[in-house]
Amino acid sequence: MSTELQPKTPTNKGPAEWFTGDVYFNAYYAGTEPSRTRLNLVRFTPGAHTAWHRHAVGQTLHVTEGYGYVQSRGEELIELRPGDTVSTPAGEWHWHGASADNFMCHLALWEGPGADSDEPDTVWGERLAPEEYPGQ
Repeated sequence: MSTELQPKTPTNKGPAEWFTGDVYFNAYYAGTEPSRTRLNLVRFTPGAHTAWHRHAVGQTLHVTEGYGYVQSRGEELIELRPGDTVSTPAGEWHWHGASADNFMCHLALWEGPGADSDEPDTVWGERLAPEEYPGQ
């Protein structure tokens, strides 16, 4: 196998079950075995954010523009700005998204579990309670 240009992907709107507010993403890469890498560009409109969720093998976010947040359950809120990179460990419940008055875009990088596992790469939980989102 040689270097391969990846096909262009359309922009998709994030499902309402997973997001509060309007979120759009492009799935840039989904590796095939032995690679299990996934890479998306995610664009959050002001106030938009994920529901609580966790990844089987963890997740890394790199903010490309805007201002937002990430928080693991029971932990301090982390403010995100362009150039920031954060990593969430495997299985840790967390959420991320834009601040109330700014867009936020990030690259999301994660791996799916191995072919011998029937565990999903992402498990989605409940939406944030209003008091869990900053400024509410």
